[in-house]
Amino acid sequence: MVSGRAAGRRPGKSGGRIRIKHGLSDWALDVVVYAAMLFIVVIMTYPFLYVIATSISDPSAVTRGEVTIIPKGFSTSAYRAILAHKLLGSSYMNTVIYAVTGTIAVLTVTAMTAFPLSLKKLRTASMFAKMFVFTMFFSGGMIPTFLIVKAVGIMNTRFAIVLPVVVSAWNVLVMRSFFRTIPESLHESAYLDGANDFYVFLRIVLPLSKAVLATIGLFAFVGYWNDFFAALLYLSDITKYPLQMILRLILLSSEITRTEMESARELMNMSSQSVKSAIIVVAIFPIMCIYPFIQKYFVKGIMIGSVKG
Repeated sequence: MVSGRAAGRRPGKSGGRIRIKHGLSDWALDVVVYAAMLFIVVIMTYPFLYVIATSISDPSAVTRGEVTIIPKGFSTSAYRAILAHKLLGSSYMNTVIYAVTGTIAVLTVTAMTAFPLSLKKLRTASMFAKMFVFTMFFSGGMIPTFLIVKAVGIMNTRFAIVLPVVVSAWNVLVMRSFFRTIPESLHESAYLDGANDFYVFLRIVLPLSKAVLATIGLFAFVGYWNDFFAALLYLSDITKYPLQMILRLILLSSEITRTEMESARELMNMSSQSVKSAIIVVAIFPIMCIYPFIQKYFVKGIMIGSVKG
């Protein structure tokens, strides 16, 4: 018979914690997992380091193929050539306008669409959700979209860049699934206090949905920031071009000029690969600055919104 003193004694010095001993197979699995993760990190990091090194290296070293992830020499000629373009500043401002207004529009429309579909009291919610899924498999395509934009009368306007991609069926379904993870008791308690659906949406649902809002907002912002095809289709006014279009024009003009004017000393000394790398750095730099601040919401938002519900 065990005494009370012996029975109340905690096992070991770890405060009752159970220590799990790892066997040889567990250690081998850990080594394989860490090695695989390290390999993936190297594969994903190497292109960024190579692009940065190429953009600031001596153009002659880049032409000879001597640059890896360590710069050879130092030159800012590629950045000077890009920043000297007269439309770069206005295109940057245009891209900021498209990305910010587009992201706000995407979050607003997506949240207001997903919230009614997440309510169990809406009997037709399942039918509307199936209609959204149907559009993910069967879409009109580029030509019908172009004809609609032209018929609406927003060709060569900023609305042509923002409006056609405001609603995404995938975003609506992800946000709907996330809203369904919020306890319905919170809705019912608000209804008992006299609140309506609009109040519940603004004061209860949205404050608890920061993760999915940050995730979809990141997707939308990156999509608008990197988009140049919409401007190629819908814009003819060069002053409304986004950054990606101006960078594309700089890249094409530099290649054409190098082909047609081989006697120009400055152009011969400038590597086209350096210009391409500098364009990539200029394009992705704002995204790299924004991403760390919302990374903590990213995994939570995409996992809860897509797995549960």
